[in-house]
Amino acid sequence: MEASGHTANVVVRVHRDTFFARVLSSGNLGLAEAYIDRDFEIEHGSLEQFLTILLKSRLDEKVKKDFRLLLKIVAVRLTNSLRGKVRNVRRHYDQGDDLFEAFLDPTLTYSCGYATTSEDDLAKLQLAKFNRICQKLDLRPGERVLDIGCGYGGLLIHAAKHYGIVGTGITLSRRHCERGLQNIGREGLSEQIRIELMDYRLVKGQFDKVVSVGMMEHVPRREYGKYFATIAGVLSSCGIGLIHTIGCNGPKNEHDPFIQRYIFPGSAQPRLSEIASQLERNRLLILDVENMVRHYAATVQRWLQRFRGNRDQLNPAAYDDRFKRMWEYYLCCGIAAALASDSAVYQVLFNKDPAAPLPLRRV
Repeated sequence: MEASGHTANVVVRVHRDTFFARVLSSGNLGLAEAYIDRDFEIEHGSLEQFLTILLKSRLDEKVKKDFRLLLKIVAVRLTNSLRGKVRNVRRHYDQGDDLFEAFLDPTLTYSCGYATTSEDDLAKLQLAKFNRICQKLDLRPGERVLDIGCGYGGLLIHAAKHYGIVGTGITLSRRHCERGLQNIGREGLSEQIRIELMDYRLVKGQFDKVVSVGMMEHVPRREYGKYFATIAGVLSSCGIGLIHTIGCNGPKNEHDPFIQRYIFPGSAQPRLSEIASQLERNRLLILDVENMVRHYAATVQRWLQRFRGNRDQLNPAAYDDRFKRMWEYYLCCGIAAALASDSAVYQVLFNKDPAAPLPLRRV
């Protein structure tokens, strides 16, 4: 069998006959829950290779979906809707820091990096991503930068140290805000950048540059208009913005019920057409679009390697075997999706001024 561009022999040992019914009736959700419950094991090869083969084979399109799966999908979406955006974000990102330390780089940057060589480690991947974003935005000393969904502040800290910006980050995650402020203080940048626990809809002021990395996935579709109107409203007349988001490169976006139930409740993957349409409505001019999805495969592969190496150090009282298998399955899904699905990772660069000088080549 073939996976990731290489010949891969994957052998699956099924322990319970219920495995087949779960997978046929519930697709990836059933397969994930079967893995979590140890209904099957990968005897030869790897889980990520197995999932990549399944995606390349387009088995989801060949197997008729069971009505029970549709009911499960509706139930998951209803639960996420009732839970609300803030609780959905905190459910994922306010896990213990030890979990994220187990698989992320030292800056705890939880988004697609940029690989310059196949040997780059996580730190190099994220450093290259930071620099590409800063260069795309053409950051200059003293410029006011807003980071919507700033995580632990890694991008802002990098931009302040190496490009001299003055920055504000906003987040809905308490842990991101608390630890991000600690990171800023440790770097001696408290007078230069800050992080606030705030909904993006409450942002005021004017900024020379606006960036949002890994945030749009958590914005409900019904709020896309407000999200882009907010960016347009706070961006100065000569300002530049950049949105980095996991996206969908197909005619329609179908939410994966496993991801919705276990990983990112209420999340979505916007199509490029949705992003372009909103930019046009808000008179924001598209300068450049890059699909970095293959870099996501490299990034998540590094995450998975670190997680597998560190999983035994996680506190079993907080992260039992089922949780660890669920998290491993999630990371393997990320690799497979980046290699063999219609998933995308978009960086969309835009500005307000049609007469602004532009470089002759992209970064």
